[in-house]
Amino acid sequence: MGMTFSGIILNSLSLVVEWMPTRGRTVAGVLLGFSFTLGQLILAGVAYLVRPWRWLQFAVSVPFLIFSLYSWWLPESSRWLLLHGQSQRAVQNLRKVAAMNGRKAEGERLTQEVVSSYIQSEFTSVRTSTSVLDLFRTPAIRKVTCCLMVVWFSNSMAYYGLAMDLQKFGLSVYLVQVLFGVIDIPAMLVATTTMIYVGRRATVASFLILAGLMVIANMFVPEGMQTLRTAQAALGKGCLASSFICVYLFTGELYPTEIRQMGMGFVSVNARLGGLAAPLVTAVGEFSAILPPVAFGATSILAGLTVCFLAETRNTPLVETIEVMERRAKGLSRKDAEGRSEDISLQQLGASPLLETI
Repeated sequence: MGMTFSGIILNSLSLVVEWMPTRGRTVAGVLLGFSFTLGQLILAGVAYLVRPWRWLQFAVSVPFLIFSLYSWWLPESSRWLLLHGQSQRAVQNLRKVAAMNGRKAEGERLTQEVVSSYIQSEFTSVRTSTSVLDLFRTPAIRKVTCCLMVVWFSNSMAYYGLAMDLQKFGLSVYLVQVLFGVIDIPAMLVATTTMIYVGRRATVASFLILAGLMVIANMFVPEGMQTLRTAQAALGKGCLASSFICVYLFTGELYPTEIRQMGMGFVSVNARLGGLAAPLVTAVGEFSAILPPVAFGATSILAGLTVCFLAETRNTPLVETIEVMERRAKGLSRKDAEGRSEDISLQQLGASPLLETI
C-alpha cells in the first residue's frame, strides 16, 4: 500500500500542476491537501466503529478498487505527451479540454500540424531519454534537488514523529486523531492565502520553522498541562501538514516538465527515508526523553532554512526543459529568459491556437 500510495500522490499532483493554468495551480494543489485532511477525519470515525484491524484494513482499502476504475478516464498530461512525441494524443486531449471550457471551435482549429510545428521550434533541446543523473548533472537542477532532499526528509521525519506519538497526550487516540485533522483546515487556509499573496518559499519556510519551534517548546510544558501540550503538538502537526502540501506543489513548479515526475519521485524517496527514521528517533526517547523532540524540532527548522535557497515560483509559468531552467538560473535577459523559449507554457503562447483551447 505504501508503494502504490506514493505513486498515486505523485501522479495526481503532476496531473494537477501540468493541466492547471498558472493562476489556478495554488488552489488546485491545496484542494488535494484538504482531501488528505478529510481522509484523516474519516479514518478516525471508521477506526472507532471498526475495531478489528483486519476489517479496518479492508474498509479503508476497498474504495481504491472504485477509484481505480474511473482513473482510466483521466486525461494524460498534454505537456508530457508533447515532450515524448505523442502529438496526436496531445491534440485529442487539448480538444477535450477546449470543449469542456466552452471553446470547442478553437479546439477544432488546433491541428496536429500546428502542434508539430510548435514542437520543432520549442522542444529541440529535450533529451530523448532521461535518468536520475539528470537531477544532478546541471547546476540549477542540482541545487533544487539537494535542497529538496533535505526539506522532504526533515518534513516527513518531523510529521510522522508527531503523528505516531498520539497516545502520549493522555487523551483518546480517536479524539486526538480528529483534533490533529481539524487543525489542518485553518493551517491550510492560511497556507493558501500566503502562497497566493506572499509566495511559496516564504510560506513553506515559515511553516517549517514555526512547527520546529512548537515541537521544541513542548519540551518545557509540564506533564500536568496536557491540554496545552496537546494544543501545541496539534498546531505543530498542522504546520507540518500544510508545509507538506505546499512542498508538493512547490516541487512540481520547481522542476521542468522534462524531469518533473522523476524529480518528484526522487525527493519523495527522501520523505520515505524520513518516515523510516521517525520511529527510530522516537525509540531513542527510552534513553533520553529530550532527544526526540529536539531531533524533530531541529530538523524541521533546518528544512525551513534550506527552503530559503530555492527560487520563488509564485505566478510564474511552468518550465518545460532543463536547458530553459539553466538559462533562467544564469540570469539571462528578461526578453530571452521569458520570451519565446522560456516556458513553452501552453497558456503563454500569445495568439496561438494552443492558447485559445484552454
